[in-house]
Amino acid sequence: MMKSVRDGFGEALVELGNKNPDVVVLTADLADSTRVKEFADRFPDRFFQVGVAEQALVTVAAGMAEAGKIPFTTSYAVFSPGRTWEQIKVTAALNNVPVKIIGAHAGFGASMYGATHESLEDIALMRVMPNMVVVSPCDYEEAKKATISIANNGKPSYLRLARQESPIITKSGDKFEVGKANILHEGRDPQVAIIGCGPILAEALDAAKDLKEMGIETQVINLHTIKPIDDIAITNAARICGGIVTVEEHQIMGGMGSAVAEVVAQTHPVPIEFIGVHDSFGESALNPDELWKKFNLKKEDIIEAVKKVITRKNS
Repeated sequence: MMKSVRDGFGEALVELGNKNPDVVVLTADLADSTRVKEFADRFPDRFFQVGVAEQALVTVAAGMAEAGKIPFTTSYAVFSPGRTWEQIKVTAALNNVPVKIIGAHAGFGASMYGATHESLEDIALMRVMPNMVVVSPCDYEEAKKATISIANNGKPSYLRLARQESPIITKSGDKFEVGKANILHEGRDPQVAIIGCGPILAEALDAAKDLKEMGIETQVINLHTIKPIDDIAITNAARICGGIVTVEEHQIMGGMGSAVAEVVAQTHPVPIEFIGVHDSFGESALNPDELWKKFNLKKEDIIEAVKKVITRKNS
């Protein structure tokens, strides 16, 4: 079944609105595409349209958070955190108030608009921010859980949302906890751990299936929370598997893979290969899948990376 991650966010937001009168939503002229229009229709007195003024979006939300509200701010990720990083730092993170930054159309989600609208740097921007929680849900179901979770954590938080429809790879009853990775596929005596976040994990699961048919067992880990990172799960994967491949729809430098490498370097060094964008801007395309192929993010690329790790292990 295919559904958009952003739809899971929108549905959870309405659920939160029904339960908690302190939940408020602000957007920068993007109510429909960031999936907050239903919240706006149901709770018009708790919805604020700031117009094309992203920096004001975050600053106003920080004031609301200081007054006891739980504000969700929505825009495209390229604009927030891309354009609002200073405001996030000074008004939300520095004061440690629970502003929720929702970055929609992340990765190659805005493929039809080209490189200027493709956010491939947002994880790096936000994970370096003190006090910030950073979550990248892999599918519709996980987006719902993540939205509800960050609403209740009392912390400034960044939620990264994809635009396109993608496979639902988790179940509504699956456990979700910020800061705790989930194993999606547990191979028998796995030789490599594939660690990823976001909808591209569907490619990792497809790769694991094909690798199994080749006689190569892998473990697939959903690292939905980049910060605080689950260093125990990563270290255990390194010890059990002896090699890691990271997979993300983001720049290699500073992203989820870098966060994994930081943990591995300090706890249990093993060979690592990185699937992601290598120091390049995006391009225009009809859909994100075309760019996944262009930038070598598909299951075939993951399979080759797994084989490289095994070669390095055995050399």
